[in-house]
Amino acid sequence: MDLDLRKLRYFVAVAEHLNFSRAAEALHIAQPVLSRQIRALETELKVQLFDRSSKGTVLTPFGEQLLADARPLLSQASALLRRVGAADVFAVGFMPGLIITPAVRLLASRHPGLRVDVVRTTWEDQVEVIHDGRVDVGYVRLPVPMDGLRCVPLFTEPRVAVLPSAHRLAGKENVLESDLAGERIVRHTTTPGIRSVEEKLEHVAMHGGVAILPLSTAVFYSREDLAHVPIDDIAPNEVALAWAAHRQTPLIAEFTSIAQQA
Repeated sequence: MDLDLRKLRYFVAVAEHLNFSRAAEALHIAQPVLSRQIRALETELKVQLFDRSSKGTVLTPFGEQLLADARPLLSQASALLRRVGAADVFAVGFMPGLIITPAVRLLASRHPGLRVDVVRTTWEDQVEVIHDGRVDVGYVRLPVPMDGLRCVPLFTEPRVAVLPSAHRLAGKENVLESDLAGERIVRHTTTPGIRSVEEKLEHVAMHGGVAILPLSTAVFYSREDLAHVPIDDIAPNEVALAWAAHRQTPLIAEFTSIAQQA
């Protein structure tokens, strides 16, 4: 059976909204058309994907499984179309604080007809942009989920405590992890509203606490109201170059070699 990607996109929209009217608005199609497409998909798959009742719409177990499989499939299909339509473009992802200009410039100098783009990433999407094809390779800060990825280590760098400039530890040459006991650690995974380095640092500056960052990131975002102090007994941050395991191209191999030697 050939799976219709359009129907799959319609299904994902309904699954994410759990409301046919809102999904139809998001897709810019009429609701009856969307309903027919979903019924046709259920007929093709011979399963029920949604339970519809007066209480609302919910995914069936079959629907939950299809949603888990559909998202990466649609991302790969979109990435394929982007790569076919932009064969003369090579995109490199990088995390805040990392300087990748020398490697990017060298690749571009070797291929005059190639446009090399750079894409700034975050902790949340540094792997996602590789899987969905927005970048060909990405400089990532480990650890990251390695499923479907290949990577080579590049270097490590110390991590520092970033704290308000008036903090009791701000004047220290270095600290130990035990010195931070009792301090409120501001993390993007546990502090509400924190989605970026900039937001993390704003939070520390306004509300106190400590953010633990790689040294290059702290230096990149240096500001007068914050100080950073090396943490001597915490594991360094590891930086690697990663790419999708199913993609093996000469440009990826060449850039990997360049990045390792930079």
